[in-house]
Amino acid sequence: MDLQLTGKVALVTGSTKGIGRAIAMSLAGEGADVIINGRSAEIVAKVQAELQANYPNVTIYAAPFDLSDETQREQLYEKFADIDILINNLAVFEDARFEDLSLDEWRRYFEINTIVGIDLAKFYLPKLLEKNVDGRIIFIASEAAIMPSPEMPHYSMTKTMNLSLAKSLSRETAGTTVTVNTVMPGSTLTEGVEKLLASLYPDIADVAERERLFMENNRATSTIQRLIKPQEIGDFVTYVSSPRAGAFSGEALRMDGGIVPTII
Repeated sequence: MDLQLTGKVALVTGSTKGIGRAIAMSLAGEGADVIINGRSAEIVAKVQAELQANYPNVTIYAAPFDLSDETQREQLYEKFADIDILINNLAVFEDARFEDLSLDEWRRYFEINTIVGIDLAKFYLPKLLEKNVDGRIIFIASEAAIMPSPEMPHYSMTKTMNLSLAKSLSRETAGTTVTVNTVMPGSTLTEGVEKLLASLYPDIADVAERERLFMENNRATSTIQRLIKPQEIGDFVTYVSSPRAGAFSGEALRMDGGIVPTII
């Protein structure tokens, strides 16, 4: 299927690793020019070079900005004022007990996981609406948005906010070809999760066995009983980014491996 993404410009925040990088790779593979974002100029340049070598028919741009910093967001806007697709992927997460979380930590999660996406949408949505040519804004949330994790209450709260914001913004696009949606991945085998598995099962060397135990003990409701591959998420987000997916609007799209035990 031709996803009709050739020539589109996509900004993927937090795209030097994990799900963000997989999304960037999939978009580039379908012909989109991609803006790689991360805090480290060195790492961003490395990922840019790797993707450019793998996808020579598109242009891979570097955006080495810490988007939690308002000044650096302004620098991003100045350098990349015109895009077609915004993937709000940037987020931080870690296990924490509610009683151990300071108000400053709650504020940090709200700032990075929520405010950054709000600000990016405020800048780019009016431009997408003015152009009105299959513009896309997609928030990458989590199954924790609708099944909040007791181990990550601060993270879960921000992911639920992503759903609410995307639904609200979708109403701004009524009658246009611009859409705003949220994708909710389930537990995915990213670099961060690999480290988590190693910390949970330090005496087990076999990666597959660590994954099996984790799914059995920590994600028992999953029907696929495995961690999702980042590229699976990347390919789905790429489809939602395409003109082929114009009927998705204001949707909370789950790709969680059946981990959420509800029918809606």
